[in-house]
Amino acid sequence: MLALPALAKAAIRKQQSQVAEGVKIARYARKFVGIRYSYGGTSPRTGFDCSGFVRFVYAHFGLSLPHYTVSQFRLGRRVSRAALHPGDLVFFNGLSHVGLYIGRGLFVHAPHTGLRVQVESINGWYAHEYAGARRVVRSRWS
Repeated sequence: MLALPALAKAAIRKQQSQVAEGVKIARYARKFVGIRYSYGGTSPRTGFDCSGFVRFVYAHFGLSLPHYTVSQFRLGRRVSRAALHPGDLVFFNGLSHVGLYIGRGLFVHAPHTGLRVQVESINGWYAHEYAGARRVVRSRWS
């Protein structure tokens, strides 16, 4: 019977660690608001496309993501919209667009040609185009 409380505590520590890491990722991602969109772009110097942006942000934290939204959607575990945490990848318009959830119903992304990395609400237009979310944050406890 003592194992159950220990397992529950370990599960809570793992979730707290993942949330804390996701908050760090979201905070870092916001630093790039204003960087121009560039098709195929993967750095602040050249500009970002959507998958290049999330790839760049996650690389800063030691996690290598592919530079393709569909491949990114295959990673991690599925997360319901109601259970989103900062750092989760959010996908739209089929799987043709990806951004990083930053909390409070907002996400940061590189939208399309002519625009810059920006923070937007997951509601409104994006609510109708929402395709799913994935949690790829690694935890020290996993």
